[in-house]
Amino acid sequence: MKNINPLGLFDEHLLLEKLSKLKDPLVKLEAHIDWNIFKPILDETLNKPKISHAGRPLFDHIMMFKILILQSLYNLSDDQMEYQILDRRSFMRFLGLKISDKVPDSKTIWKFRETLIDEGVIEAVFYRFNAMLDQHNLFAQTGQIVDASFVEAPRQLNSRKKNSLIKAGKTPEAWKENPHKLRQKDIDARWVKKNNISFYGYKNHIKLDQSTKLIPTYAVTDAVDHDSVALETLLEMSDGGQILYGDSAYVGQEKIIDECHMTSKIHEKGYWNKPLTDEQKASNREKSKIRARVEHAFGFMTNSIDAMFVKTIGIWRAAAKIGMTNLTYNMMRCVQLKKKIYTL
Repeated sequence: MKNINPLGLFDEHLLLEKLSKLKDPLVKLEAHIDWNIFKPILDETLNKPKISHAGRPLFDHIMMFKILILQSLYNLSDDQMEYQILDRRSFMRFLGLKISDKVPDSKTIWKFRETLIDEGVIEAVFYRFNAMLDQHNLFAQTGQIVDASFVEAPRQLNSRKKNSLIKAGKTPEAWKENPHKLRQKDIDARWVKKNNISFYGYKNHIKLDQSTKLIPTYAVTDAVDHDSVALETLLEMSDGGQILYGDSAYVGQEKIIDECHMTSKIHEKGYWNKPLTDEQKASNREKSKIRARVEHAFGFMTNSIDAMFVKTIGIWRAAAKIGMTNLTYNMMRCVQLKKKIYTL
């Protein structure tokens, strides 16, 4: 039987060097992001006193957080993530692991993410990263674009009666008596129909910086909520003096826009008894040249990282998944802009 020699250190170096020449995207991501900016938030959450010192030692918090970024970037489950770390040299290099190092298993990854969700850390790290973007003056702040996109969830096979109760904000009694069943039921996601296509799940509402196409703020709602519902959450007083672009879904929100001292470039809307004039149509076309930039962000999420579907149960986990998607997008956008984010 033929012996297979394991890779030596020099062989591994050559292999990683070849991966770099083939433009491994993780090399660029590693080069542009100072991961230590997340360390204070992660340490504060995870370095809590333990009742017992039994059990295996904790993995490095930054490495575990980078695993979540990998999951978001490559749309991997916990089991797939464990396997891919073991199988892919590019992943191990990104995580700072050697072949001899212990790799976190799927349960450890799940527990780490659940802890961050329970403590509300996902949103915190998103805005921590954005604070660094702001310190590096990466937000052009000449104009903002608002839009929303559906993020589908696993469809629930419930009776009409149960669906009616859920829609009314109630939980079926039979589920209350069976906690195991209730954990498998999403009582937060909602059905909605748009352009004769039915969607079930949630919405990712984002505000996009017009020039850089970075996401300064976001909000997550169930799918049935109108796009304009999140506008008050998305807009900030710091947006004052900027132009706001959005489709006709945001018509009627002038008060919120005015309170933020923004100039509205919201698409005008036609009605059955009052259609748009040729002048209004031409104005909408001009606005669309800018507003369409938001589709670049959603296009990346849809086509590049396949993030418009969550496999989780409940709005809190969905919001965490969507938050990680938005953070991952901002990181990759920094790579595209060739901007390095580091602690000043």
